[in-house]
Amino acid sequence: GFLHYAVNSCEFNSSKLNDIEYTQSYYYNKLEIVRFSSSVGKYVGYAEFGIKNAESWNNGPEVIARRAQKESYCFRNVGVFTESALTKS
Repeated sequence: GFLHYAVNSCEFNSSKLNDIEYTQSYYYNKLEIVRFSSSVGKYVGYAEFGIKNAESWNNGPEVIARRAQKESYCFRNVGVFTESALTKS
């Protein structure tokens, strides 16, 4: 069978917005086909199908919505993750 999945991640060194990177990667059969990175600010495709999707998404509302995720998804939760980790150490 075929497997398709997406992974969202927040990498951070501190709870400051500038120190946070949000990424969303799409995989198909264990190969990454397209990725959005907040440090790049757009989608980048890695396979023919991913390149076509990246071009389409970068010219539509998808890229605008994804850019907002750094603040709404990561920034909002980094404090919770940091506090939780520090209280357990």
